[in-house]
Amino acid sequence: MTMKVLHNNKGFTLLEILVAMTLLTTALLGMAGLTAALTKGNAFSNRLTVASTLAQDRLEDLTNLGYGNTAVADTTVTEDYNTIPNFPFYKRVTTTDVDNPAAGMKTVTVAVLWAADAYSVAPQTILTQ
Repeated sequence: MTMKVLHNNKGFTLLEILVAMTLLTTALLGMAGLTAALTKGNAFSNRLTVASTLAQDRLEDLTNLGYGNTAVADTTVTEDYNTIPNFPFYKRVTTTDVDNPAAGMKTVTVAVLWAADAYSVAPQTILTQ
């Protein structure tokens, strides 16, 4: 009498499970790193947007005052950290340069800094008589 060998191919071997787990772990770790980088990028973009808005607001205020009502000499006004209402993590420096680029013109630059002056934006405008 001959014996019949039974073959059971329903299931996974231990090696297949280990390979699948390794691939899954590698993919998930990659996605975790990507998520962390995206979060950091979004936070920086938010800070940059706030700084740009603070600078633009100051430029618009000075533009609305006009040439005659802004500083008559070269000046620098600093609003240090914790002095801008609702924005304690930002510092704003407004610089007025009279007769630059030409007589009857004022160049106004508003620099907004954050993260202990590590980052900044500094838009500018020119006021004329």
